[in-house]
Amino acid sequence: MSERETAEAINEQAMAWIARLDRDGPDARLRHELDTWLAGDNRRQGAFLRAEAAWNMLDRASVLESADEGGAPQGLDRRRMLVGAGALAASLVAAAGGLLTWQALHTVRIGTRKGEIRRVPLSDGSLAVVNTQTKVKIDLQPKLRAVTLDKGEAWFEVAKDKTRPFVVAAGDVRVRAVGTAFSVRRTDAGAVVQVTEGVVEAWCVGGQGQVIRISHGDQAVVTPAAPPAVAPEGAEEIDRKLAWRTGLIVLSGETLSQAAAEFNRYNDRQIVIEDPDLASETYVGRFHTNDPEAFVKAVTLTLGARTETTPEAYLIYKG
Repeated sequence: MSERETAEAINEQAMAWIARLDRDGPDARLRHELDTWLAGDNRRQGAFLRAEAAWNMLDRASVLESADEGGAPQGLDRRRMLVGAGALAASLVAAAGGLLTWQALHTVRIGTRKGEIRRVPLSDGSLAVVNTQTKVKIDLQPKLRAVTLDKGEAWFEVAKDKTRPFVVAAGDVRVRAVGTAFSVRRTDAGAVVQVTEGVVEAWCVGGQGQVIRISHGDQAVVTPAAPPAVAPEGAEEIDRKLAWRTGLIVLSGETLSQAAAEFNRYNDRQIVIEDPDLASETYVGRFHTNDPEAFVKAVTLTLGARTETTPEAYLIYKG
C-alpha cells in the first residue's frame, strides 16, 4: 500500500498546476488532467484554491508596483520570471501564508445566542458590542474595515483611521464612519442607525444620491422603500435606548406591549400581555435584560394586574 501524500507535496503540486495553467492556457486536455489530479485526493481542491488565491495576489502586487513606476502592467511577465527563476513555490507559500494569517488575525465572526451580549475588542483598536441573537462578520482589510450584519444589532466604537473607512452593510443599507460610535439594528425593512459620538453617513445600495449624515444624538431609519429620515432624539435618549450594552432595559413611557417585546428578545420565557387595554398602558422603570420576572412583578404591583406563570410564558391579565 503506497504512503499517503503529504500536505506539503499537495501544496507544491497545486502551485505547479497554477503555473501551468497560466503558461499554457486552460485547454481541454490540460483541464482534463487537472480534474483527474483533483479527484485523486479530497485535500487537493482546497490546496488548489489557496494557490490560486495567492497567485492572484502576486498578480495584483505586480500591477500595482508597475503602475507606481509609471510603466505598463507586467503582471504575467513578472510571474513567469518567478517560475523561470525557481522562486514560484516560495513566493506562493509566502503569499498564501500571509493571506491566511491576515484572515485569521483580522476577520472576526460573531454569533450571539438569545440573551447573550458580547464585548469584542478588535485588532485596529475599535470595539464591538454585540446584542442578543446577532450574526456579524468584521473584516479589517488594509484599506477598508468592512462589517456585514446578517441579523440583529451591534454598537461600534470605531478607532480613528482616515485611510480605512469603517463600513457596515445591513442588507441593502450601508453606514460609513471613520472614527465615531454608533449602532446598527437590522430590521426586515432595512436598518435603524443611532449615533452616540461623531457623525456617520448612511445610504441604500442603488440610492447613493440620497446619502444622509447622522450626528451625535440622532437616530435614522434607513430603508430602500423610502427616503432616509433623521430624527434628533438627543444624546440621553439614544443612550437610554442603547442601555442593552450594559445588560439593561430602561423604560421611559413605552407601552407594556413594547416593553414585553423588548424583554422577549433576551429570554426564552416570553411575556404575554393578554388584555389589549393593559397592553397600551405606559411604564417607566429600569430592569436587567435577563430578569423579566422583576418586570412582571413590578407591573403586577403598580398596575394591579394579575399574572399566571407557565414554563413557556408570563401571562399578564388586567386585575
